This record gives sequence, C-alpha cells and structure tokens, in this order.
Amino acid sequence: MPGTNAERNLLSLGLSDHDRLNKELGGGIPRGSIVLVEGDYGAGKSALSQRLAYGFCETGTSVTYLSTELTIGGFIDQMHSLEYGVVDHLLNEDLLFLHADIDTGGVLSGGGDAENERMDLLSSLMEAETMWEPEVVIIDTFDAILRNDPTFEALIRQNEERQAALEIISFFRNIISSGKVIVLTVDPSTVDQEAIGPFRAIADVFFELEMIEVGNDVRRQIAVKRFAGMGEQVGDSVGYSVRSGTGIVIENRSIA
Repeated sequence: MPGTNAERNLLSLGLSDHDRLNKELGGGIPRGSIVLVEGDYGAGKSALSQRLAYGFCETGTSVTYLSTELTIGGFIDQMHSLEYGVVDHLLNEDLLFLHADIDTGGVLSGGGDAENERMDLLSSLMEAETMWEPEVVIIDTFDAILRNDPTFEALIRQNEERQAALEIISFFRNIISSGKVIVLTVDPSTVDQEAIGPFRAIADVFFELEMIEVGNDVRRQIAVKRFAGMGEQVGDSVGYSVRSGTGIVIENRSIA
C-alpha cells in the first residue's frame, strides 16, 4: 500500500530497529529543507550528523558528508565505533565523503593551490557540482567554513553580516528547490550572533543540542526549535545519549 503524500515528502532517518530517532522526529526530514543543528563543543553535533548520514544511506537516500575535522580514515573509524558501518555505502558511491582541510587552507582534500582555494572558500564549495548531486548534503561544521572564508570575515568586520549570508542562503534555497536537504552543524560560540542569525531565520528545521548537568550526570537532549513540514507530531525535546558500539540512543527520561 503506497504511503501518504506526507510520508512520501519525508526522507526517513531509517534504523527503526536500532533506535527511535526517526519516530521521535515524526518520520523523517521533509524534502526541500535546510536543517540547522546548533550545539557547543562536545554536544554531539558530529555524532548526530553521522547518525543522519548512515540512516539516510540505509534507506536508499544518497548523501554527501563534508567534514572540517575528519579525514576519510578518521570518518570510517568514527562511524565504526558507533556501529554505523559505512564502507559499503562509500564503495557503492551512495555516500560521498569530503574533507575540508581548513587548517592548511584547502577546501576539499585532493590538492590544488591551497592559498588560492582559501581565498574563495565558500565560492569553491558552491561551485563543487559533484558535492551537491546527492539528495542530502551534510556540512559538519558549517561555522568552520564561515570563519575561514576571508570574504565572509571581511564583511563581518564591516558589520555586513547579513549581506555576507545572503549569497550563501540564496544558493542553499536554489539547491533545496529540487527537494534536496541540506544539514548544517554550527557551534554558536565560535560565530558572531549577527552572522548566524540569518541562517537560523531561514532554517526549515532547527535543532539545538543541549547538555544539562543532573547531579554528577550530564544528559543530552535535542531541543526542537522549529520543524516545518513535519509528518507526525514532533515533541519539544528528545533525550539522547551517544554510546560507543551503539551510536545514538534515544532516552525515555525527560529533562526538566
């Protein structure tokens, strides 16, 4: 029996036999969405991004994963530690992994003139056509891209944050107009609030990853700030943990 229109418009997060994330988030991410995931260092942005990437691939959705921190070897090791086996997906080319070598000034690993590439970081990303071909594009972390683009930095110094964001947002909107999904992770403590504001405003789905101390325990939750085009009802928050050998685990407990 075919699914409803709402179900067909959602990209399932899969892994229903592994965790309850897809169910907790209403059955998936709406096609044609920009997803913003904010959280401080250690909040679990990369773990959640990796869970999303693996879940999408397991349901037959093609993914690009751009990391500013991990090399391909580090990515495979990290995914393996979370029981997200991605080697077959990489070999089958339904998962494209790219390393943005920020530290040495390059954009995408693979050589080239590092200095010239750095001088046009965001433009180089937008012109990397292969990167935008899959159905889902995950950039982890987007704030590192912003902070290391000299043009963006210059506009920030001139208090032109919104102008700096406008071209990027326009590009993203064009990409998602065909039903694709873009996931951006951001550490808000590393970027000027005026710079990140426009991205918060245009995000169709906006999650804040929070860490709350309860006694000697640190509990994590996904605070759902916005979820446009949801399938089933999505709660205000989802408690979760990250466990080696298991990955993302949805917790029943609520956090006051």
